[in-house]
Amino acid sequence: MTTQQDEVHGRETRRTIAISGSSGLIGTALAAALVRDGHVVKHLVRREARDSNEIMWHPERAEIDAERLEGADVVVNLSGEPLDQRWNGEVKRRIRESRVKATTLLATTIAAMQRKPTAMLSGSAIGIYGNRGDELLDERSATGSGFLAEVCREWEASTRVAEDAGVRVVHLRTGLVLARYGGLLAKLLTPFRLGVGGKLGSGRQWMSWIALEDWVGALRFALSHDEIVGPVNLAAPNPTTNADFTHAVANELHRPAAIAVPAFALKIAFGEMANEAALASQRATPAALLRAGYTFTLPALEQALASILSR
Repeated sequence: MTTQQDEVHGRETRRTIAISGSSGLIGTALAAALVRDGHVVKHLVRREARDSNEIMWHPERAEIDAERLEGADVVVNLSGEPLDQRWNGEVKRRIRESRVKATTLLATTIAAMQRKPTAMLSGSAIGIYGNRGDELLDERSATGSGFLAEVCREWEASTRVAEDAGVRVVHLRTGLVLARYGGLLAKLLTPFRLGVGGKLGSGRQWMSWIALEDWVGALRFALSHDEIVGPVNLAAPNPTTNADFTHAVANELHRPAAIAVPAFALKIAFGEMANEAALASQRATPAALLRAGYTFTLPALEQALASILSR
């Protein structure tokens, strides 16, 4: 079926798009979709480039092959240390530096180019809002407190030099991405199928989720809509509580969801990460995307789970 977004992309000029983090769950799906759209995708890799579609970089050493980046019409920055691990001082350093250093390197390199990309779409996260309870959040909401919020603020600020050079910058404030073969949902499938799935803590915390299909669709939409600038919440228009999320997963798998994981157990297992991620509440809505006219393919959780898990 042809969607509103597909019609827009079909008329779009062929572009050269450089992507960091293109081997991850989101980056892999995005790169494949952009190639199908007829764009040229160049992958930033942490080794010597093997062909003309690879660009060597080592952000931890502030090294990048700027000559190969020349000619890119758009840069999409998705690199970053995974969050789903027990945090300690070293892990937190990697989480921060893998985002801030990489983004700073890309932004300063772009700013120095004679022919600059027209846009830089750079990663961020819903975690920038901190733990906000039932408060309804959009891109105009104040940022929050905590380690993740601090990292996200630094991450977004790292693009400033590109903005100052006249490049359109979009901050991709990503929520929980739902996919069949990666991310949190994939990890939940086995325990739920065994009948040992359930809510985390009280289950009252809000989860801002988005299907991988819509994450990619929203990014493609943003490429062709120059009015989209600054923070963009990449989250479906219907956030859900953790209790309702786990109930929906259990229903889709026709399994019970009676076993709750106590908050104290999560804190023992994951430490600070439990408070800032698993137990944090962010009820974010995609106001910027909706204002620009993006139509979600999978706006409702039950619909999204049925589509994802049927593949």
